[in-house]
Amino acid sequence: MSETTVDYLPWRDTSRTAEDRASLLAAQMTRREKVAQLFGVWVGASSEGGQVAPHQHDMKEPVPLEDLLPDGLGQLTRPFGTHPVDAGMGALSLMRTQERIAAANRFGIPAMAHEECLAGFAAWGATAYPVPLSWGATFNPELIGRVGAAIGTDLRSVGVHQGLAPVLDVVRDARWGRVEETIGEDPYLVGSIASAYIRGLEGAGVVATLKHFVGYSASKAGRNLAPVSIGVRERNDVLLVPFEMAVRETGVRSVMHAYTDVDGVPSAADRDLLTGLLRDRWGFEGTVVADYFGVGFLKELHRVAGTMGQAAAAALTAGVDVELPTVDAFGEPLLAELESGRLDEAVIDTALHRVLTQKIQLGMLDPDWSPAPPVLSGTDPDPAAVRGSVDLDGPQNRALAAEVAEQALVLTANHGILPLTAPGRIAVVGPNADNPMAFLGCYSFPAHVGVQHPEVAAGIELPTVAASLRAEFPNSEITVAQGCSVDGPEADGFAAALAAARGADVAVAVLGDRSGLFGRGTSGEGCDTESLVLPGVQQQFLEALLDTGTPVVLVLLTGRPYALGRAVTEAAAIVQAFFPGEEGGPAVAGVLSGRVNPSGRLPVSVPASPGAQPSTYLAAPLAQSSDVSSIDPTPAFAFGHGLGYSTFTWSDAALEGPAEFGIDGETSVGVTVTNTSERDGAEIVQLYLHDPVASVVRPVQRLAGFARVPLAAGASARVSFTVPADAASFTGRHGHRIVEPGELELRLGASSADIRAALPVSLIGTVREVDHTRRLRCPAAVTPA
Repeated sequence: MSETTVDYLPWRDTSRTAEDRASLLAAQMTRREKVAQLFGVWVGASSEGGQVAPHQHDMKEPVPLEDLLPDGLGQLTRPFGTHPVDAGMGALSLMRTQERIAAANRFGIPAMAHEECLAGFAAWGATAYPVPLSWGATFNPELIGRVGAAIGTDLRSVGVHQGLAPVLDVVRDARWGRVEETIGEDPYLVGSIASAYIRGLEGAGVVATLKHFVGYSASKAGRNLAPVSIGVRERNDVLLVPFEMAVRETGVRSVMHAYTDVDGVPSAADRDLLTGLLRDRWGFEGTVVADYFGVGFLKELHRVAGTMGQAAAAALTAGVDVELPTVDAFGEPLLAELESGRLDEAVIDTALHRVLTQKIQLGMLDPDWSPAPPVLSGTDPDPAAVRGSVDLDGPQNRALAAEVAEQALVLTANHGILPLTAPGRIAVVGPNADNPMAFLGCYSFPAHVGVQHPEVAAGIELPTVAASLRAEFPNSEITVAQGCSVDGPEADGFAAALAAARGADVAVAVLGDRSGLFGRGTSGEGCDTESLVLPGVQQQFLEALLDTGTPVVLVLLTGRPYALGRAVTEAAAIVQAFFPGEEGGPAVAGVLSGRVNPSGRLPVSVPASPGAQPSTYLAAPLAQSSDVSSIDPTPAFAFGHGLGYSTFTWSDAALEGPAEFGIDGETSVGVTVTNTSERDGAEIVQLYLHDPVASVVRPVQRLAGFARVPLAAGASARVSFTVPADAASFTGRHGHRIVEPGELELRLGASSADIRAALPVSLIGTVREVDHTRRLRCPAAVTPA
């Protein structure tokens, strides 16, 4: 701290509550010092271990740190995720910067550092896990909780405090480019998987950030950042549900507002949303951070503010506490609003208290705080000793990435060809056959940042499908031919690839997407599509392969589902992989060989027609196939669908609780599942709720619970679900959530289109109004039978 450090430091007294310490500190701060805690600065760590440097980016000129630091600094934006830097050198750079920040301000307050961690720590050399859509495909919250813990441990080890994940947007239109970042099209699945990830991240000491609050995924025509026009029922019963689950169940400490304007009201300026609902009703006590440049967008894009100062005032008044990624509206424009009296200082005091409380809870204002992160604790800070000393992609991480990839692969079709039994000749064809980048989503470091630095190696091993198949089938003759690019119009390579297929016993066609940002890919942020036909000429290539007569095993490495035309029925097998991460190649090869028994299930429907969007399985009767429309939205493969190499029988499905129960009561339902094959495997038992008559239009069915059931060959288990009446609640005609008396059907299924048992029950009593304290889950119990 500087020579002007105040003498009285009760806010460092750890015997006081964090809230009390924050109030004591805030009382001593000037207006400029207060405001300085409410914004971040985008920086990049030094490759030589020196202090960070402001990032030169497209949206704004870099900010001179020396002008800001005497007043303090709230956040450091993406020191590791801005350009390739050795992890040890990045940790050293961040440590030295934190020393400088703390020394420059009167109170010795360091900055919080945040990073992206959507599918792994977005840093050079860090593990690239499968994308969240693959998390959904596992139907395994416990596994994804371990992913969150592993990512959080790596973040914390190098001095990062906050991770900008997970995404809780529910898929409403698969044309949207950010589908890969979501967990699926069902709010219960999204909330369950995301909550497990949050508990893992927060349990490692890292602040998780829910995004994007709310409505972002419901944009018109699936266009990124397009307006959203949804009713209160869709907002409450679909889009808000995962956020509600996370806030209720996880202790999450940060929320990011969406770029969205819903019915003309931008989320960043929606006090009813960010304060009324999130804080006053749900009881959220953490910080609300801006999506990047989102405060400025109130002026530049939404045009609900005439100046940056007005934008700052609108966001703060609504409940946004921190401007990211860099200082803009919350700098001089905000100070001008305060000085003029147009904004009450109490508004910034409220945000400041939340920010300081969070820093205190993280130990950043304790007397023994050290800028040294765990990986540098007790080590020689000499760069030569630090470089190469930090491994963010160790064997445990890679093993976990492999486990997720294997459980996330969905075998959607298999006409007897898989697993392959020692084929003599394999043709591996398609644009993603030998492409190491084909496994990565747009927020992985190599795709997000690395592509801008082609001179730098990826930093992680990315075995391709072709290389993995060579390792998996060492005695097979393997020929590789690209055939076409991911999205180009050229068909020049068709001939060589088709010749390879004709000369093979089996053709493995590896098709799909290229992740990228803002039009640089076929999937990813800003990479929306007009139609769900495979990009480029891949569909024509696929049909030409089918015409060769050689059995075609279609492997899809994509960020969204695509309509597959003839391949749905004519391909010998179809394996769907949603950007399965760095271990995706070996996982695919393992499924084809049979080393891996596939158990993934579709977290999104696979369309039969490329133009039947927007459409999800959460459809009311009029949104399904009918005689009054020539468009049939029935999917080729339904939500929850997936095959494996084990066979299971379901028996003795029955109510285990009362058939009639009160509107504040509960019942239970169960089924016995038996592995009738000679191979260990896992079945996913799904519970759907059907409400045949309600006072408002309801989806025909919706997921209410699920259980992943691993079973040894010949083993059986009883799967039982507790079903509270609250599970049948919905937003009624007057905008309040209610439980209505009447008939219900509890459906047990292997997918939304494969219902094995439908059990009628009755809710009795009078209409009951419920709120956020209602029971949100139908917990499952699995016991040996």
